[in-house]
Amino acid sequence: MFIDIHSHAFRKHPPFVVQFCTPDQLLRRYDELGIERGASLPIVSPEIYLPQSNEEVLEIVEQHPDRFLPFCNVDPRALTNSPDAPLDKVLQYYKDLGCKGLGEVMCNLPVMHPLVQNLFKHAEAVGLPVTYDGSDQLSGDFGLYDDPGLPQLEHTLQKFPNLIILGHGPTFWNEIGKLETPAERGAVFRPDGQQVMRFPSGPLQEEGVMPKLMRRYPNLYGDLSDIYAIARDPDYGAQFLTEFQDRLRFGTDICFFEHEIVHGKLLRDWCEQGRISDTVFNKLARENAIKLLGLK
Repeated sequence: MFIDIHSHAFRKHPPFVVQFCTPDQLLRRYDELGIERGASLPIVSPEIYLPQSNEEVLEIVEQHPDRFLPFCNVDPRALTNSPDAPLDKVLQYYKDLGCKGLGEVMCNLPVMHPLVQNLFKHAEAVGLPVTYDGSDQLSGDFGLYDDPGLPQLEHTLQKFPNLIILGHGPTFWNEIGKLETPAERGAVFRPDGQQVMRFPSGPLQEEGVMPKLMRRYPNLYGDLSDIYAIARDPDYGAQFLTEFQDRLRFGTDICFFEHEIVHGKLLRDWCEQGRISDTVFNKLARENAIKLLGLK
């Protein structure tokens, strides 16, 4: 059975953009996919989705304590919209209520923006791992902005060596290989609202920045919900999973009920084919999540 490091559930469907699963719908998918438990990440930044309260997630977890685990989320603009905002008080409050991490942070600010750095500083102090989504642009998108090569992420890892960051999203995972063009890092919205993307595909011709950051910074972990980046090159992907077997965690990021999820099947297939060992599979599927989230 898998433990999902990244999921979303709303008590009622939001009115637009993405019809996130209700808790009952998500549990139906979990049962189909062989997922034992999942971390539920609230979305509080308003750039694309209507904000969800931490209290809603906590109530969902209270109703299904054997299946869901709560994360909390705090917009870095909260309280005083200031780099001096005492966000540690808020984070500690939710940690004391059982929240296992911070995220999914999605505000469209630079990673090195003082407000974001203040949030990360307090997450490190409180002892909460952070999951954030990224972007390759400012305005017209959601997610923390970083430049090609992820220098702002690297500087953050340098500043906060005790802060665990779970790498997530195309802007992070597409840097697994050297990019042909910077725009391959992310997507763009057309005026009609359609999202256009040209993500890298096929075998890696040259290793990118992201694996080098993983080797350099032990506080950089990986959220495997962006499995396409691993699946595009099975030989390199299996090598990557094996090399970083202690810092990667199974995730789905299920965003709607019909969302196709091949993550578990791919890992099972690679294990059966001998591409990854049973030890690696078990770590990725559940053992690493148990360790990070302090589960029994």
